[in-house]
Amino acid sequence: MQSDYPVRAQSGVIRRGPQIPVQTADQKFLETNGDWKSGDPWRVMRIQSEFVEGFENLAGLGPAISVFGSARTEENHPTYQQAYEIGRRLAVSDYAVITGGGPGIMEAANKGAYEAGGVSVGLGIELPFEQALNPYLTLGIMFRYFFARKTMFLKYSQGFVVMPGGFGTLDELFEALVLGQTNKVTRFPIVLMGTEYWAGLFDWIKGSMLAQDYISEDDLTSIPLTDDAEEAISILTKKPV
Repeated sequence: MQSDYPVRAQSGVIRRGPQIPVQTADQKFLETNGDWKSGDPWRVMRIQSEFVEGFENLAGLGPAISVFGSARTEENHPTYQQAYEIGRRLAVSDYAVITGGGPGIMEAANKGAYEAGGVSVGLGIELPFEQALNPYLTLGIMFRYFFARKTMFLKYSQGFVVMPGGFGTLDELFEALVLGQTNKVTRFPIVLMGTEYWAGLFDWIKGSMLAQDYISEDDLTSIPLTDDAEEAISILTKKPV
């Protein structure tokens, strides 16, 4: 039945069933197919439009914190509840909450901000498998290109909360760390929630990267790990616990 077709929201356009493209915009952009002379110059216009739309809609956002974490976390999981509390406390502290707009941790943080009457933002991304924006947003924007979306996170956030997650979460974490380390941006607070989850990664970073002088001690001192939502909010907003 037609109603059973998958649906994809793509930059203001709704596509269903056979109308959904086989490839995402990122896949087309990154593949080598010999048409760069005719295709890529025009694609620049689409990329530009994503930046313009993001800047236009987020410019008046005010102070904001981004919350990263897994889309696979179930609602009954303790980490979901923790992300909800983070979102709620940020909204109460007059910070907008920005997430990737999807389910799991992202939904939890948005829900906490939304139900507290705060500003709840979702920056979604076109994927080969459908991932709709969650229903707890006061502002939702869909992006075709990961790099345009990443720019919005970095430009409009005054800090980051990184909850347990997978490759996408690690990508967002290390993007922020690299920009801070290389002074491409002013240092901003990054808080990792879940000491047990992140402990193994940081043991490896210290035992391998730091031990072999690929990074410096200063690169690690500004990354607090905590299990306490109140402590995380204090670090992010620079307010005493």
